[in-house]
Amino acid sequence: MEGMNSKKSIFSWALYDWANSAFATTVMAGFFPLFFKEYWADPNEPTMSTFYLGLANSLSSVVIACLAPVLGSIADRGSAKKKFLLFFACLGVFMTSGLYMVDIGQWKLAAVLFVGGSLGFAGGNIFYDSLLPSISTDENVDKVSSLGFGLGYIGGGLLFALNVLMFLKPDLFGIADGAQAIKISFVTVGIWWAVFAIPLFLNVKEPRIHDPVPLGQAVSLGLQQLKDTLKRIRHLKVVGLFLLAYWFYIDGVDTIIRMAVDYGISLGFPSDSLITALLIVQFVAFPSALAYGWIAGKIGTKEAILTSIVAYSVITVFGAFMQEKWHFYTLAVCIGLFQGGIQALSRSLYTRIIPKKKAAQFFGFYNMLGKFAAILGPLLMGTITAVTGNPRIGILAILILLIVGFILLIKVDVEEGQRMAEAYSIE
Repeated sequence: MEGMNSKKSIFSWALYDWANSAFATTVMAGFFPLFFKEYWADPNEPTMSTFYLGLANSLSSVVIACLAPVLGSIADRGSAKKKFLLFFACLGVFMTSGLYMVDIGQWKLAAVLFVGGSLGFAGGNIFYDSLLPSISTDENVDKVSSLGFGLGYIGGGLLFALNVLMFLKPDLFGIADGAQAIKISFVTVGIWWAVFAIPLFLNVKEPRIHDPVPLGQAVSLGLQQLKDTLKRIRHLKVVGLFLLAYWFYIDGVDTIIRMAVDYGISLGFPSDSLITALLIVQFVAFPSALAYGWIAGKIGTKEAILTSIVAYSVITVFGAFMQEKWHFYTLAVCIGLFQGGIQALSRSLYTRIIPKKKAAQFFGFYNMLGKFAAILGPLLMGTITAVTGNPRIGILAILILLIVGFILLIKVDVEEGQRMAEAYSIE
């Protein structure tokens, strides 16, 4: 395929991770939850504002999860991966930047814009991931996927560090106060996302489709293709087994990532320590994701993922018994060591066992499961915590997900999956 393994196209593709990860760090994990409660929320109805934000988040996840396989199927038939990526990237950029215009107390508008930004982020990733097979080979896909995640961590971490400095020291930047600094940080995310996404659109070629059709016709054909694939996916049993394993272990991983800050607060750790821990994760994850691409080449991709699952199991146990502030920092380092690796290698392993001609459609299923991840984990953790009255016991519930995912992944035969994918592609 033209452009295959081009250093320029590989780096340009990976740079999109650098671009949109600013949304994940500064907005999703960092400032939006804090600012929503302390600035935008109605002080007379704090409980309702939190409820509506949670509801909006859930709805956006369900929408993108349901649309993901359909959009992927349409893109495969219509030669429109980059067009869809551009649409979702623009949606994310404009919605995120629009948060600057939201005044104090306007929590409903803030929630709408945040959901729009989240849809842009998640929707764009479907088509970003689906371009991976076209710019990599079976020999370098682990390294290419790891490069994307690695650049994402360092890029998102750098801008987040700058935004945190703006918030803590607004005078250094000529900013009135911390609230104004946070609002400006949303604009910096939009600019960062837009600027660093440009190389992908300039240097990564749209994968060639043997029978391209107009976009309108692609909608009908894409839906029919999706229906056919759902019927025939039972023949791709390795893909199905991997997706089931992935759903369990990534649910455990995402639960740890998303619940770590709340868990730290419940244990009494100060907020400045939690922000420091978030920065630690970003900068440790960058070299670790790159290193994991090399490790996978030595011991095998599946084996490297299994190692990460074991590591996360140890992290879960360690988290249940931590007492001191330095324990939390150590936990952040450990999460950073394996977070990028398990995400990058899961993506590259999946790339190996799916039909390349239908990459967007199959990545639609992959991202659908990713959006449904961290649903069972928090529910399990919350239920056990409520029953026992002890969050330390609650976090140990994550071990169930990791163990099930580990057992299922052991049964995945990668070589058989590659053979099935090749046979499926030529039918």
